[in-house]
Amino acid sequence: MTGSVEVLGRDGGDPIALVAHDPNWRELFSVWRRRLADALGDVAVSIEHVGSTAVPDLMAKPVIDLDVAVPDLADEVSYHPAIEGTGLILMLRDPEHRFFRPDVARGAVREVHVHVCEAGSRWQRDHLLFRDYLRAHPERRAAYAALKQDLAVTCRDDRTAYTDGKTDFVVETLALATRHLQPTASRIVR
Repeated sequence: MTGSVEVLGRDGGDPIALVAHDPNWRELFSVWRRRLADALGDVAVSIEHVGSTAVPDLMAKPVIDLDVAVPDLADEVSYHPAIEGTGLILMLRDPEHRFFRPDVARGAVREVHVHVCEAGSRWQRDHLLFRDYLRAHPERRAAYAALKQDLAVTCRDDRTAYTDGKTDFVVETLALATRHLQPTASRIVR
């Protein structure tokens, strides 16, 4: 599987819709964190709230992103069945992570995206650095919000284009963050 991407499901096709930051997102993260921690036990090295909903004062799609770090990403049998047991399905498998979400094709509400990565991986580091940098730098957060608003209009019905449109900004922000911050893995699960 080295170097390849396996897409296992189709996106639900709902349009990009951004909303103002909702303080209740933290509680929804806590609910999912506990659900995943209970399901995974010691397999979860950490479970982190990442993405735009983890950044106060940043507009976002109302979907909570969680990074679940595991000791060995390739050992899917150690986490895949447990995550599916929480009602999520595997949508994408690539060398750096696995992506799970509710089965919107069967009527589930898209309220969470779960990204499984290897503990200490670049995937984990980049998500934490990006989140922490936006939390600490309001001017960068505002620039990201403006970009997301523009993309939500121009790419309203194309999630891939919306995501791709943020790539340069994310790369630039990670370069800044690498020079200024170290990631904080604050929610360790043992």
